[in-house]
Amino acid sequence: MAEAALIDGKAFAQALRARVGEYAAAFAHQAGRRPGLAVVLVGDDPASQVYVGAKGKACAAAGMASFEHRLPADTSEAALLSLIERLNQDEAVDGILVQLPLPGQLDEQAIIAAINPDKDVDGFHIINAGRLAVGQTGFVPCTPLGCIMLLKDRLGDLSGLEAVVIGRSNIVGKPMAQLLTEANATVTIAHSRTRNLPEVVRRADIVVAAVGRPEMVRGDWIKPGATVIDVGINRLPPEPGKDRGRLVGDVAFAEALEVAGAITPVPGGVGPMTIAVLLRNTLIAAYAHAGMPAPEGL
Repeated sequence: MAEAALIDGKAFAQALRARVGEYAAAFAHQAGRRPGLAVVLVGDDPASQVYVGAKGKACAAAGMASFEHRLPADTSEAALLSLIERLNQDEAVDGILVQLPLPGQLDEQAIIAAINPDKDVDGFHIINAGRLAVGQTGFVPCTPLGCIMLLKDRLGDLSGLEAVVIGRSNIVGKPMAQLLTEANATVTIAHSRTRNLPEVVRRADIVVAAVGRPEMVRGDWIKPGATVIDVGINRLPPEPGKDRGRLVGDVAFAEALEVAGAITPVPGGVGPMTIAVLLRNTLIAAYAHAGMPAPEGL
């Protein structure tokens, strides 16, 4: 059997960001202002700082306005809720993103619930989760939406395909399963308590791995010809003489490459899609905020 095709999330994300940039310029011409994304970072978590910086650069590259609010780690919940309310009311802000995780004194659910659902471009608000669950239009978390875009680009119609989502988080697993169901796939959500997990995964035409455990899904779990979307990004311990361990996904890539029909690499697969979809969601929020129909092709 031939080696699996690589699903190039980086190239797809670049094309999506280019389309967003074109439509953002058209929006600015029509609305007299740029689409605006407010990003709130509490504390100095290094990974979060990198993500926030990347989001700011991506906004600038797409011709969008970025409003960064960096708050100290000891910020009170009342102060953060006050900032969110100001951003909810700010006409220049179309999307609001509060970078997670938050310091321990802050209730993440209360903070997310305070965001105007129509500015919740992360898609984490319970109203947007409910909209997705019942098939209404709303914001969908960026990573699973990016995954479904890659799957449709690779496979076209997903109707009747058997899909297994490994992981049941509110951020990836559950919304991923709902998107696949909406696309008429037959969906199983598997997790740490699933019996005979390898056998369950072997049934799948589509495997989405989102468990956060390095290389857990082995090559012999994969049905020959299946499409594998690896959401995981894990850093292994460094090898002797090296400062940093290599990045791997939740799937044993080299093994799966010999069996799958197509697979996303780590890095360069799902990761680049997340920020691209965030920009896309912010642009759609801007059009809705301005009372204009969002363009086709997003």
